[in-house]
Amino acid sequence: MTANDNTTQDFTYSRTFDAPRELVWKVYTTLEHLSKWWGPTGFAWLSGTLDFRPGGIFHYGMRGPTGQEMWGKFNYREISAPDRIVFTNSFSDKDGNTVRAPFAADWPLEVLNTVTFTEENGRTTVSLRGRPFNATAEENARFDAMKPSMTQGFGGTFDQLEQYLAKLEG
Repeated sequence: MTANDNTTQDFTYSRTFDAPRELVWKVYTTLEHLSKWWGPTGFAWLSGTLDFRPGGIFHYGMRGPTGQEMWGKFNYREISAPDRIVFTNSFSDKDGNTVRAPFAADWPLEVLNTVTFTEENGRTTVSLRGRPFNATAEENARFDAMKPSMTQGFGGTFDQLEQYLAKLEG
């Protein structure tokens, strides 16, 4: 199974944090820390499990500002500490079964993501690259159309990560 090559372009997002790579890696790869910052702005953590290894799963649930529950999961494919994580992510139900996105029936069931961590002068850049995985042409088109929304969403999530790192560093 491979990612499709028929999207116009991968989704990319990058942010540099005033924290060493070792710390950023730790808060990105342990449940204790993920539960404090991961997810859309305004969502409250419900629960989660993490088996951080190739073949393992991060499964999490959140409650939105209007009370709706949202569940998701990462299926880890490659881990090269502290440089790179490759995983597919998808929406799920509370039992971990992959489901369609609550906002669009034509959203890809899975998105293949590569996250890299690079450090320079004590600052760490986290770069994300994602693309639909085994998606239809309609799903690819929806993914492309949602890139501005994804940029906004990751901006909010990484704002939360930045605030969390500042507390840990402070």
